[in-house]
Amino acid sequence: MTWHDAREIGEALFEQFDTLNPLTVRFTDLHKHVMNLEGFTGKPHESNEKLLEAIQMAWYDLWKDEYGDDQ
Repeated sequence: MTWHDAREIGEALFEQFDTLNPLTVRFTDLHKHVMNLEGFTGKPHESNEKLLEAIQMAWYDLWKDEYGDDQ
């Protein structure tokens, strides 16, 4: 996985932090979570706000389907 695999990263984050609302996660923490994922090969400096937002939204889509918008 690299920074451009938003859906795959979102799925991995949802598996690891299933009850955490992704919209409450700061980008600095999201960056750390992604860097710590097993199988992630991206470099820290290759991320940017647009990529982090895409990852957060992919994760949020999964979370929303499981827990709804009202948590």
